[in-house]
Amino acid sequence: MDYIEYIQQLFNEHEDKENAFHMEKYMRNKFPFLGIKTPLRRKLMQQFLKESGIRKEKFQRTFVRSLWNLKEREYQYAALDYIGVSLEKLDKSDISLMEELITSKSWWDTVDMLAQKAVGKISRSFPGVIEENIEFWNDSDHLWLQRSAILFQLKYKEQTNEDLLYRYIITHSQSKEFFIQKAIGWALREYSKTNPDSVRQFMEKHPLSKLSVREGSKYI
Repeated sequence: MDYIEYIQQLFNEHEDKENAFHMEKYMRNKFPFLGIKTPLRRKLMQQFLKESGIRKEKFQRTFVRSLWNLKEREYQYAALDYIGVSLEKLDKSDISLMEELITSKSWWDTVDMLAQKAVGKISRSFPGVIEENIEFWNDSDHLWLQRSAILFQLKYKEQTNEDLLYRYIITHSQSKEFFIQKAIGWALREYSKTNPDSVRQFMEKHPLSKLSVREGSKYI
């Protein structure tokens, strides 16, 4: 079975130009869309996953890259759907694929899932990638790699490396980039559910943007 051809056929049958217009507008016309809304796309992907049997195979990197290279945004979402059900199959070497995806066709709608789910899972299972890869992301000039470094521990809760989180935040605390300020606030807000006193003390000691403080303070 040609997996890409199968998904294209499924998706093309449900193309909706009116939906596509509004979806493209919402995403600032950065990407073309077929007009398949999320609930329907997920239903179609469930059909694909069931009928193709791809979940019984090892993680298909070529499949992910092929979806990512297709024009319409729904295909990148399909790749994310597949990655999302394949997290347990990811190994250390897949961090390079995640970097490739984060830095290609980049926007919050793909980057945030990759950071907190795929990168989060790989880093939890193979902590060596933090020093080998994510440290580089944090120090890079790439907006979306920076954001990913800040967010990859988002769901770690008690397993959060607090020193690492705070160091990454301090590195970018004076950034003027909206998506970095927002990521800092989001990371602090999420960690405050686990350790509110620590987050409160951190925000009192370190100058942060108003946006980061507002977002980070929501639960404390």
